[in-house]
Amino acid sequence: MRILVVDDEEALAEAIAEGLTDEGFTVDIVHDGREALWLAREGNYSAIVLDVLLPGMDGFAVCQELRRTADWTPVLMLTVRNAVRDDRDALDLGADDFLGKPFDFSVLLARLRALIRRPRANTLPPARAGDLELDLRLHTCRRAGTEISLSVREFTLLHALLERPGTVVPRHELRDRVWGWDFEGNPGILDVYIGYLRNKVDRPFGLDTIRTVRGVGYLIEAER
Repeated sequence: MRILVVDDEEALAEAIAEGLTDEGFTVDIVHDGREALWLAREGNYSAIVLDVLLPGMDGFAVCQELRRTADWTPVLMLTVRNAVRDDRDALDLGADDFLGKPFDFSVLLARLRALIRRPRANTLPPARAGDLELDLRLHTCRRAGTEISLSVREFTLLHALLERPGTVVPRHELRDRVWGWDFEGNPGILDVYIGYLRNKVDRPFGLDTIRTVRGVGYLIEAER
């Protein structure tokens, strides 16, 4: 499996590459955002480790451009530790996960392996519950034929519920899926985003398909 490592800190990029090579990966390194975008499009990578601060084109722009052109190669973005804005922007622009600097290599390796195990969005059928549908390839949402605009976090949260319609998904699983297992922000953020989803996919249609199971988590009704 090939990994693209993009970081303008040459020593760090080399250290990551050395560790990944020791684990059996083939690694390419670049230090510039524009070159990274070109390589990502030309190469067949299993995942991309992408720093935010890059010359030529920053990591946010690289990730956004890949997603705009329907390139769903998993992206692990390296952000500044505890920089909530960086973490938020990384996910909102299409990154699959983020990791704050400085980090332990074993954590980066575990995150990468988890991303590589996930099925690519362009190989998955739409996720559905009744007349609600997510197209994972086009990253669109529709209910009863009406298109609904969702942010990347909202889309990820709804997808997590639609993967198991009619089943309660625990709160900690939803938080880990959308914000990462080491999220240390507002513990009520999940409830806020559930509210956003209800205001977009339920209430305008006179429905109540996203249900709260107090003390456990949330479920989405399988049929209406």
